[in-house]
Amino acid sequence: MEVSTFLTDSHEVKCCTVLCIISYSLCMLFFLCARTGMNAAVRAVVRVGIYTGAKVYVVYEGYQGLVDGRDHICQATWESVSMMLQLGGTVIGTARCQDFRTKEGRTNAACNLVKLGITNLCVIGGDGSLTGANQFRSEWSELLQILVKAGKITAEEAKQSSHLNIVGMVGSIDNDFCGTDMTIGTDSALHRIIEVVDAITTTAQSHQRAFILEVMGRHCGYLALVTALASGADWVFIPEMPPDDGWEDHLCRRLTDQRSLGYRLNVIIVAEGATDRFGKPITCDMIKNLVTKKLGFDTRATILGHVQRGGTPSAFDRILGSRMGVEAVMALLEATPETPACVVSLSGNQAVRLPLMECVQVVCLHLSNWNTYKLLAHVNPAEVKSNINIGIMNVGAPCAGMNAAVRSAVRTGILQGHHMLVIHDGFEGLAHGHIEPISWAAVGNWTGEGGSNLGTKRTLPRSMIEDISLNVAKFNIHALVVIGGFEAFVGGMDLVTAREKYEELCIPIVVIPATVSNNVPGSDFSIGADTALNTITTTCDRIKQSAAGTKRRVFIIETMGGYCGYLATMAGLAGGADAAYIYEEPFGIHDLEVNVEHLVEKMKTTVKRGLVLRNEKCNPNYTTDFIFNLYSEEGKGVFDCRKNVLGHVQQGGTPSPFDRNFGTKLGSKAILWLTDKLKECYRHGRIFANTPDSACVLGMRKKALVFQSLAELKLNSDFEHRIPKSQWWLKLRPILKILAKYKVSLDISEKTIMESIIKKRGVI
Repeated sequence: MEVSTFLTDSHEVKCCTVLCIISYSLCMLFFLCARTGMNAAVRAVVRVGIYTGAKVYVVYEGYQGLVDGRDHICQATWESVSMMLQLGGTVIGTARCQDFRTKEGRTNAACNLVKLGITNLCVIGGDGSLTGANQFRSEWSELLQILVKAGKITAEEAKQSSHLNIVGMVGSIDNDFCGTDMTIGTDSALHRIIEVVDAITTTAQSHQRAFILEVMGRHCGYLALVTALASGADWVFIPEMPPDDGWEDHLCRRLTDQRSLGYRLNVIIVAEGATDRFGKPITCDMIKNLVTKKLGFDTRATILGHVQRGGTPSAFDRILGSRMGVEAVMALLEATPETPACVVSLSGNQAVRLPLMECVQVVCLHLSNWNTYKLLAHVNPAEVKSNINIGIMNVGAPCAGMNAAVRSAVRTGILQGHHMLVIHDGFEGLAHGHIEPISWAAVGNWTGEGGSNLGTKRTLPRSMIEDISLNVAKFNIHALVVIGGFEAFVGGMDLVTAREKYEELCIPIVVIPATVSNNVPGSDFSIGADTALNTITTTCDRIKQSAAGTKRRVFIIETMGGYCGYLATMAGLAGGADAAYIYEEPFGIHDLEVNVEHLVEKMKTTVKRGLVLRNEKCNPNYTTDFIFNLYSEEGKGVFDCRKNVLGHVQQGGTPSPFDRNFGTKLGSKAILWLTDKLKECYRHGRIFANTPDSACVLGMRKKALVFQSLAELKLNSDFEHRIPKSQWWLKLRPILKILAKYKVSLDISEKTIMESIIKKRGVI
């Protein structure tokens, strides 16, 4: 990535740009900046722009291409943005641009836009790029006057291009832009970092070493902080939270304590911009010298550098870029001359529009991650015990991230003074007494381990209620954490129903959603789904590469999910699928015919490959074999077919950064909630919880972690098909079809209203 300095009249802004453009009569789009995941945004804007009837242009080499014009501004076609999703960086380039720092350079850029009839810009970049684009917009009228006076454009051309609309998308691996939960490129950077941390951990354990890793983050420590959470690091240094005076002694005590507990390694994460309270930089070498001289530990330092910016985009970044690209086009189509420059952002699972300059002015802090890390890593276990026993179990199919949730719950419980018990093999283990206490050290390395270390089964408790109640009493269990999928949800309700007969089950219960299917009512996301989605996406990339080499080949891929089409739909968006069949959207033989005809037409273009995803239970009659045979027969002579059933590979593997972080947060929050609930339910010397709000699902709704009672969620559940009755991701289905070039309508009835960041948060 290239970095340049763009000077305005009042201040200096860091600019990092990559450009792309659309023309829709007076409507044009345009892009800037290079991060992993940007190509998904470019692809989405180009294709949705063409879908709306626009001419779409890309500008090569960022602002420099905008200033130079000519061959740097080229019209894009549908096929020209194929096979981009899996590529890192930006295929349209970025460059340093000294010329754009000058009024003359910006005047030339304006001239190039006017000659092409471009009056709308879509800018992808960080706050410097977006601020620079806003400055360009504020000068627009003045620049037109200069061009008319110099005779470079006519008065009529100036009139037709009298205003310039701007929509921004934020691309920054630092996740340092206020107003959006995640910026394009951040999740991919975390994948690169965690891959390195996992690799280093194995050698560190072998040699009993301490490792210090420096990650990017000059002003924002998000990468360092989430890496510390996701890896269970012993210490983290970030710019926003300088360590207290005497941190050197505290750090050494912390590392010594860890070794005394039997740990064979230490991991310290440092953001490149970390300082002490006096502004003095804290570097890898400084920490290495401290640990080596004071403790005598064999210590190594690693600076990850630009490896964090590269590589294949994660599934999340591809979907984020695609969604932001679509929203950017919609924002430009709805823009008027009075519309202020805005950025399209992510809030929970919703796309939102925010005033550009307000976002630039507000400081971005990630306090929830910091508080969770401090709770789990920087506080000594409570000396006063509470005499409360909390049981933790896994239920249903295993998935990546379960162990992170267990680790977090165990350690948070110990910090609260509770006795933590683990239950092996789900409800069967609870019925058979497979219960034992667990210590702080026992879960030390669980964050990065896949599967379920506790063991898990799908068996529901209803046939074993009496045995379960006896063991709850025998082991004096006062509260229960059930981590799992739909079986955990139904099992929790079985326990609540049994409270009428078995008083021992009148204890607080919290269900934490953990399943690759993402089908637990009460949560937009489940632990494990992100890891499975990345596994499917990576497989689709390899399959598409194979199809690109052989030409005229269509692959039919079967994904997991039960009746829930989340994985098929989101993998379709991330992998650039031509179709994704799911239960929630019924289809028939006519739909299959349309899909085959679509692929036949596609083979006439330069893109001679196809990818079709099928959810495993989307239709009992239109099986994977049936669809494969149908496509093979109808495509005979035009394309041939192959099929793949991905199977249990989707449940395995090391957890993604999101699943590690998500599991850690849910586990900690569940225990804190149970601690408060136990105080409420303590009556006459014992725990008695029989109200509906004493048994809840802890899930993510939009951007908040919320508790919802099992009784309330029962009304929103389809128990026959094991899915919620309403699912947020179904609204993304039209985007999948539009990006695959189907002629479908895009519902824009729910227009995104621009929100004010300053009014919501205030300037920090």
